[in-house]
Amino acid sequence: MLGLFLLMLAVISFLALSPAPPKQATLGWDKLNHASAFAGLCTVGLLAWPRRRVALWIGLLAYGGAIEILQSQVPGRSGEWADLLADSAGLALGLLLAFALQRAARVLWRPQRAPATREMG
Repeated sequence: MLGLFLLMLAVISFLALSPAPPKQATLGWDKLNHASAFAGLCTVGLLAWPRRRVALWIGLLAYGGAIEILQSQVPGRSGEWADLLADSAGLALGLLLAFALQRAARVLWRPQRAPATREMG
C-alpha cells in the first residue's frame, strides 16, 4: 500500500503542478478531479495506516493547501479556495470508503468457527 500511496502522490503532484497537464487526465470538472484524487489518496492511505486517521487527514489537507499555494506560482495555473474545499470533500469520501472497505474485509475474512460438538455421556 505504501508504494501505491507514494505513486499516487507523485502522479497527483505532477498533474497539479504541470503548466499544461494532459487533457486525457481529467474527469471533465476541476472540482471532481480534486475530490477524486484526494478520495483515492485518503482511501489508500487509511488502508496502509488505519490507526493514523487524524494524522493522515491533516497531512493530506496540508498537501492540498501546499498544492494550491504552489499552483499560484505556475504559469497558467491558479490556487483556489474552492479547490481546497473539493480536496476536503474528497478526504471525507475517502474516509467513508476506507471504513466501508475495512468493514467488508473483516466480514469477508472473519475466521470461521467450528460447529459445536456435543459429547454423549
